[in-house]
Amino acid sequence: MKNLSAHITRKGKFIALSILLAGGAGFQAVAQQEPLQPFKGKLGKTFEETQQAWPEFTKAKADSPNVIYILIDDIGFGAASAFGGLIPTPTFDSLANNGLRYTNFHTNGVCSPTRSGLLTGRNSHSVHIGSNSAAGTPGYDRYMPFEKSTIADILRENGYNTYAVGKWHLTPSSDLTQAGPFNRYPTGRGFDHYYGFLGGATDQYHPQLWDDTRKVELADNNKTHITTLLTNKAISFIAEQKSLAPEKPFFLYYAPGATHSPHQVDKSWVDKFKGKFDQGWDKYREDAVARQIKLGVVPANTVLPPKDKDVPHWNELSANEKKLAIRHFEVYAAFLAQTDYEVGRLINFLKNIHQLDNTLIYLSIGDNGASKAGTPFGRIKIYDPALTEEQRLQQSLKDIDLIGTEDSNSDYPLGWAQATNTPFRYFKADANSEGGTHNPLIVFWPKRIKERGIRTQYSHVTDITPTTLELVGAKVPTVINGYQQEPFEGTSLAYSIDNANAPTRKTVQYYEINGSRSIYKDGWKAAAYHVKGQSFDADKWELFNLNEDHNERFELSAKYPEKLKELRELFDAEAVKYNVYPLKDGTEPAPRTPTAFDGKSQFVFYPGISQITEVPTFINRSFAITAQAEIPAAGAEGVLLSLGGRPGGISFFVQNKQLHVVYNYGLDKKVISSKGALPTGKVELRYEFESDGDPAKATGNGTLFVNGVKVGEGRIAKPARGSAFEGLSIGKDIITPVADTYKAPYEFTGKLKSVTVELKERFNVSSR
Repeated sequence: MKNLSAHITRKGKFIALSILLAGGAGFQAVAQQEPLQPFKGKLGKTFEETQQAWPEFTKAKADSPNVIYILIDDIGFGAASAFGGLIPTPTFDSLANNGLRYTNFHTNGVCSPTRSGLLTGRNSHSVHIGSNSAAGTPGYDRYMPFEKSTIADILRENGYNTYAVGKWHLTPSSDLTQAGPFNRYPTGRGFDHYYGFLGGATDQYHPQLWDDTRKVELADNNKTHITTLLTNKAISFIAEQKSLAPEKPFFLYYAPGATHSPHQVDKSWVDKFKGKFDQGWDKYREDAVARQIKLGVVPANTVLPPKDKDVPHWNELSANEKKLAIRHFEVYAAFLAQTDYEVGRLINFLKNIHQLDNTLIYLSIGDNGASKAGTPFGRIKIYDPALTEEQRLQQSLKDIDLIGTEDSNSDYPLGWAQATNTPFRYFKADANSEGGTHNPLIVFWPKRIKERGIRTQYSHVTDITPTTLELVGAKVPTVINGYQQEPFEGTSLAYSIDNANAPTRKTVQYYEINGSRSIYKDGWKAAAYHVKGQSFDADKWELFNLNEDHNERFELSAKYPEKLKELRELFDAEAVKYNVYPLKDGTEPAPRTPTAFDGKSQFVFYPGISQITEVPTFINRSFAITAQAEIPAAGAEGVLLSLGGRPGGISFFVQNKQLHVVYNYGLDKKVISSKGALPTGKVELRYEFESDGDPAKATGNGTLFVNGVKVGEGRIAKPARGSAFEGLSIGKDIITPVADTYKAPYEFTGKLKSVTVELKERFNVSSR
């Protein structure tokens, strides 16, 4: 097969996969990845006797459209005004009004599975990303097969430049260090360039950014919102290409962190929404469904389902609870409005350089439904879990002015998630529900779409890539980068572009997240919500007829038991086919997920390394940090090692001629300091944490040593904390400071040779 593949590639013969319709553009020559082409000239002993020839590479066919995938994060069907929501999104509205609104579009229920399906045209479990978390089975190990290439791989083979900005969330944790391997970074999956964050979320003002495969370090005083940074970079990529090769089309994957938590945005945006949502979430739902009916994005007979059992009626809240909830939603609305503005900047740039008319844009308003991660009162910071509900409320009221700022980790209350999911039930990660998987889709291409309006055909995120390839007339090589390609699993939507009444071609689609699951077939849907820890066999299956009841108000399993049986058997068949089994819900034994630090108990870090985002787990077990340094006669100060940042973490540093370690718990801090002034010259600075041995409590004793002599100690009475958005830094504290007594990056001013982290069960402190 290897020889055959080489033969096919060398001859430049590419065969479109069977799912692509005939009539697509053929290759003019051979693919960009061609290793060797036969010389077509004539060689002589001298240049006078020689006929020169040059390799020929694929060029996109004339007038090929640019293509943009825009994917908004964590947003319900009823948030944006483009689909009847109460948050004004004029850019989204304009794209929809001048294109097509797909009102029966579906995603996979959470971040990574949706993104893998969007980019590959295959089901998420089929590409090994069935969940945001990993397990050692084919459906969940998070190693996307190269036999299932991305849209970027394919379009690049068709002569496109390919760019990605924003959230990736598809690289396995074992690869997430500066040592790679990098073949599962965006630049290894078909993108010429990448700028964004590799994890599932990041701080909007202090992000963990990567430029291609290199870590970017932003100063703590950065005041530019990440969505602005991403838009700037996207515009820069396009400007470079259209300046230097204007005839080439581009593919851009634009995936901002918005509107995933933390909800953070400039105050100038928040001020625009003061008093706009004082009516509360019950009235929001009523107004949103009325707007949706008027706009035609839901059936005219749509009725709201009952409220979620965990959401109180608005009039049941106290004045303080309403005050908090209103501020949270003003910030969320501002966050979405700012995102719409940034998308507008990108659209306006395309218009100004005369590219918009021939740009095919897909805007998916959500990778899943609205998130249920917010507490009943919302989240401002990561507070001590020991706080009671009343204490949490009182602390939130004290911190209310922090909501949406760079000092917050904001997320709105569950009531607003329900409201922005109008008219559906349930939330993100509920793969059994339309509320978890039913999102708006806008398709925009002025040069091609003549009949604007609404499309109601059932569709799924895996359909976008096959649709793109058919619309742009691309051919799919049978071999890409040496890998024999496997068929797509999505269904092209191109048939619906010109025919609003075309029958749906998508007849079957399964869903599964953390054991909650469902199956769609010809308008019928069987669904089971899974209670974590409960036997999967005990899950109750429900039946709905979405053709007549699109928001699942009427459960029909008792009336049509044979239909339910049929669909359950179909789910089982699809689950076997696409690697859904074994089901998991997080209660199974923790998998030994591969990391870059497996099998190591000692790590030696050298100054000059940029921040490490994938960090060895050590803070709640016995460990030691040892810095080999040189302190000049005038003294030195600065950070030796830091983990985390302002929201929480640990820092080991020198200040005021003393050695310190600080544990930042968010609201409070524990500091252990050395006694007496540090010596000058070559020194060994060490911190040891000896755990009490109870992982659940993660308490113990901390001790400081200078040149082997104990100089300070203290009791660590509660678990250490890190930060979800900040990693490990050596010789400085990158992004935000862990301690209040210095400003980032607080780089060590002496000479730092190395910092060693040791993981042990116990340290024999008494022997020192």
